[in-house]
Order: sequence, then C-alpha cells, then structure tokens
Amino acid sequence: MANIQAIRGMHDVLPEQTPLWQYAEKIIRDVLANYGYSEIRLPIVEKTELFKRSIGEVTDIVEKEMYTFDDRNGDSLTLRPEGTAGCLRACLEHGLLHNQVHRLWYYGPMYRHERPQKGRYRQFFQFGVETYGMESADIDAELLLLTDRLWTRLGIRSKVRLQLNSLGTIAERLIYREALVTYFQRHLAVLDEDSLRRLMTNPLRILDTKNPAMQDVVTNAPELMDYLGEESRAHFYSILETLNTLGVSYEINTRLVRGLDYYSKTVFEWVTDELGSQGTICAGGRYDGLIEQLGGKANHAVGFAMGMERLLLLLETIHVELDAAVNVYVIRVGDQAQKVGLHLAEQLRSDIPTLKLQLDCAGGSIKSQFKKADKSGATYALILGEDEVSRGEIAIKSLRDPAQAQQNLPLNEIAVFLKTLNLL
Repeated sequence: MANIQAIRGMHDVLPEQTPLWQYAEKIIRDVLANYGYSEIRLPIVEKTELFKRSIGEVTDIVEKEMYTFDDRNGDSLTLRPEGTAGCLRACLEHGLLHNQVHRLWYYGPMYRHERPQKGRYRQFFQFGVETYGMESADIDAELLLLTDRLWTRLGIRSKVRLQLNSLGTIAERLIYREALVTYFQRHLAVLDEDSLRRLMTNPLRILDTKNPAMQDVVTNAPELMDYLGEESRAHFYSILETLNTLGVSYEINTRLVRGLDYYSKTVFEWVTDELGSQGTICAGGRYDGLIEQLGGKANHAVGFAMGMERLLLLLETIHVELDAAVNVYVIRVGDQAQKVGLHLAEQLRSDIPTLKLQLDCAGGSIKSQFKKADKSGATYALILGEDEVSRGEIAIKSLRDPAQAQQNLPLNEIAVFLKTLNLL
C-alpha cells in the first residue's frame, strides 16, 4: 500500500527550512512593532458571501480559485483566499471602526486552487497589514516607508523595486471604464478569451494581461491618470512628495490595477527580477469603499499583504546568518551519567533561560553521540562519563574550533563558565 502524500500545492516546511522562516517572521514582527501595529488573529474559514462581496464575483479568485464547500448545515463556506475581507469583517462585527483608528496585522495560511509553481502554492502564508480610520495620504506613505524599512532590515532592499499608481475614486474609475471599453471594442480581434470575458465586467483587468500578443493594444489604451480629479491627484502627489523627501525610490506604473475590485486611489507593488514570473513580493493599496460594501459606515482603509514563500525565495539569494538551533549538546555514557546528565540539563536551562541545550536521549557509543552533536549545529559538547561523575566534573569540548583544547570543570561551575562563552 502506497504512503499517503501531501495534497498537491500544499507543502511541508521541514526542520532545516524553518530557521529562515523564523528569522523573517521575527524581523517582520519587530518592524511592525516599531510602527505601533497590533496583531489580530482571524478564522481560516469564512462565509463564501464575504469573499464574493469583497473580492468581486467576476474575478479569477472567486470564479476559479476558491476552496468552497457546504458544511453540514448547508451553509456555503470558503477557506480564506486572502486576509483583508476577514479582517474587515472582524472589525465590523466587534465595533472596532466607530470613531476609532486602528493599525493591525495578521499572519497565516491562505488558500487558492491555482497551478502550483515555484513560489506559488495552493496553501501559502501571508503577512497582512490593514489600517482603518485615516484619510490622510500620510498613512499610505507610512505603509510604503514601513515596507522599505523591512526590506532594508532583511538585507534585500537592492533586490526590490516599488511600483505605484492611483486608481482614483469609484466615480472617476467609472468614467475611465467607459473610455476603456470604447477603446477595446475597436480592437476586439486582438483580445484573447479572458479579455473578451472581462470587457463588460472588469475591463481594468485587461491592462494587467501577460499575453505578449496584446501588449501593443494595452500600451496604447487610455491612461487612468488622465481621468483623475483634483483631490485624487493631490492625494497621489502627496505620497510621492513624502517618498522623494525621504529618499525612497519608486516607479509610476500606470498599468498597475491590482486583481481585486475593492481598491481605490493608491495601489502599489514591490517587485523583483530575481524570481522570474513570480516577481511580486508585496502588494496593496487603499480600499475606502469596501467598508460600505460589507455593510459598514463610510470609512477609510489602506493595507498590504506579502507572500512568505516568495519572500523566502528572495532571502535565499543572499547569505543570511541564522542563529544555531542548539548551543550546547550533552553527551552521556554510563548509567550514573544518564541520571546526572538529565538533572544537569534541567538545572542549566533554569540557570540560563536563553540557553539552547539538547540532551542526547538515544544513547549509543561516545563516537555516535559526537556525530549527533556535530549534526545538531551545537558550538560545544558537554561530556559526562562514569569517571567524570565520580570526580564531580564534566568535560567541555568545542565542536567548531579544533585548536581549542577539551577541559574539565566542576559540575557546580559549568553554568558560570557557559555564561562567559557569549553563546546567546
């Protein structure tokens, strides 16, 4: 009988991979704390209607990619394909938006049934940030500055580029939509099947096509920036002024529309050339209209999400110094050493709470235990045999510096000695 395999597109993160995940997660959390953002934890499953109303029924996500099922009560439920809708639902449900300002973040798995490829999975992890109650362009700029600082802290700032655009208000976009439909109707012969389908439902998505045969007609299409009103332009240029003042480089991409219906005014993507076609690392923008769309009172909202798998692929292109999973490995040979070593390990963990100590519990020869100690990544091995126990001593040996001689210390002095080694 064959072993059961993981579901296609839903991958395991193995022990040798998790240190890089933990490294990135910690830096992200630290940067969010620097800006005063608070964590919110959300359900993985929501009512299907939430995503239909927020994302838009005529989108690839809703039409093709959502994991949707009926539960035993006959309710249609969906594994969350993104986090914005669920975060906003929670804030509306718990009354967090009434005359309040919030800066929130969340982290966890999302689900989309799409073709798995490098950096793109059916279960994927996202960090998301959502802000509510702030109309000023300063909050849009803050998110861009926050992500710019994050890339710098991660050591990948030189590998990413910021692309920006403004989608204007819903009213401005409707006027532009009519002009776009009129233009594309004059070029029906060039449009592919997806674009013909979107023409009367979501024509802005045609601008986002990756079809090389359509690039000329898309390049010559009307530009949304020409249809923006004075207020939308002022909002956008205020963001650019902040970025210019603080020296954050960017590109204005007039074809950047994002794949979700709820965006207005600011939209942005951080992209890279290091990952082939999966070049978007982080994306977001302003979505003021979504709050009313989900039944709340008119309010302001800006946010972004970043895919962890793609971010980690980018981190793999640089050398990242990761903390060792184990600092000290305890080797025990003999019955008495087994007992003393177990008690000692617990005492050391109490005396040095940040110490990463692994105790050999599999036994075997001292040679085999040294092999396991070396494989653990530990810097030092503590060795207890019957002779050491009888003398009330323990041997300590460097596993990384052959020139460093092994030495014996009294058992009651080993904690003080380990504190001098700068292992932590």
